[in-house]
Amino acid sequence: MTRAGRAVRALPPVRARRRGALLLVAALVLGGAAGASGCGPGTPPAPGGPASGVSTPPAPTTAAGTVAPPDGPEEPQGQEVLVEVVVNGGLAGVRNQLVVHHDGTWTSRSGTKPPRTGRMTPAEAAELRAALEDPAYARVPGRPTGAPLPDGFQYFVTYRHRLVVADDGERPPALQRVFDALPEGGPPTGP
Repeated sequence: MTRAGRAVRALPPVRARRRGALLLVAALVLGGAAGASGCGPGTPPAPGGPASGVSTPPAPTTAAGTVAPPDGPEEPQGQEVLVEVVVNGGLAGVRNQLVVHHDGTWTSRSGTKPPRTGRMTPAEAAELRAALEDPAYARVPGRPTGAPLPDGFQYFVTYRHRLVVADDGERPPALQRVFDALPEGGPPTGP
């Protein structure tokens, strides 16, 4: 066998299979990336994309030619979730949920009962936000450090994509401050 006038030697069967497997993986990865990005055959271009005819305005730049930073952090919308608390366990084996939105509205679900809703006062909502934004809360361990209490509750607190798991044992003061600021006296533990 020759390629462009040079002799090409045959690969041993194991190396040939390995090379074939690598080529297959590369083809799948590249094909998957094109399909995941919406660039596959028959997929229309994204709005504002190069083939759509709609131009996207350029990013604002500074005098030095660098991209200007945004005008500040984007304010959350009222109905976006501020914090979610899920409670599991206890003697009755509950699984309850409390969701508080940025505008102070909240929904509490306990077992099969109809959900309860309410609205925190602006001062109460500000107190909860302050407790969640406290740098001490950011240092609360993600998992409990002590031994779990038999038939106790576990609390799963999600704030800004960070999950903190706590139980009925000793809690760091920053976490207790968050619990104290929640509507209806804290996480729902009733069946």
